[in-house]
Amino acid sequence: MSLRDIHTPVMLERCVELLAPALERDDAVLVDATLGMGGHTEAFLERFPRLHVIGLDRDTDALRIAGERLAPFADRVTFVHTVYDGIADAVAAHAPGGRVDGILFDLGVSSLQLDVADRGFAYAQDAPLDMRMDQTTGMTAADVLATYGEGDLRRIFERYGEEKLAGRYARAIIAARATQPIERSGQLVDILQAATPAAVQRAGHPAKRVFQALRIEVNAELTAVERAIPAALGSLRVGGRIVVLSYQSLEDRIVKRELADASTSTAPAGLPFEPPEHAPRFRLLVRGAELASDEEQARNPRAKPVRLRAAERVRDEQAGEAS
Repeated sequence: MSLRDIHTPVMLERCVELLAPALERDDAVLVDATLGMGGHTEAFLERFPRLHVIGLDRDTDALRIAGERLAPFADRVTFVHTVYDGIADAVAAHAPGGRVDGILFDLGVSSLQLDVADRGFAYAQDAPLDMRMDQTTGMTAADVLATYGEGDLRRIFERYGEEKLAGRYARAIIAARATQPIERSGQLVDILQAATPAAVQRAGHPAKRVFQALRIEVNAELTAVERAIPAALGSLRVGGRIVVLSYQSLEDRIVKRELADASTSTAPAGLPFEPPEHAPRFRLLVRGAELASDEEQARNPRAKPVRLRAAERVRDEQAGEAS
């Protein structure tokens, strides 16, 4: 099966439409902050022949696969092994003038990570409980389950999984690990299912939110998003654009907040005019969060939860510079 068949980029045409006005000039630079298997980047390189892309990913497997996929454009792609909150350093090192024209974030777990069973991301497949997006560093999900106390497990299940049975699941895990280590996804699923009332099981798979919470904890995803979005906004030139695809509410809330703050005047209330230095630095390009079309959701189930937000830089930090 080809890479095109394995990975279908989410909301590709809308991403291209929103970023295109910023990428049509000579020597434009786009940062794909979540390169994955390179599907979005491939489309941008094909459609904008003068474009250069800086592709970031923490997953070394993703960088290898993207390198193969994007080999025809090798002279127009720079690959950087980093978490996306390293975007400012990547831009400073690889973009002329330290500013870029477009930035794309496709947040959350990638198709590669979900589909490769031994990564441990999917509760439907028995595999070692790893869940690290960068397998070269950091603690695994099995480490979390082995070392966190009941209170900490409950906290991450509540905060990152919005799980109503967080306390019940935390107690079940503590009891189970006293008998044997919890090292495989199948073990964890069995523990969660046994701890879930039958009525709740009928409402959806009991492991879904716990697996999400573990993944977010292992990869410090929300902390990375909180750092990455402001850093990305600061890396755009005037006229540059950012598009962010989020797949769960916790990420989307952060993105919504950061874009709202950047597109709001900082002038004190009651002034008869807005001083230029207080004018918004960005303007929102979409109203609220856009969803994938019904047709795309039917064709690509991974597009169902996506929320798209986008903005354009209209002013520099220095007083009053506008596009």
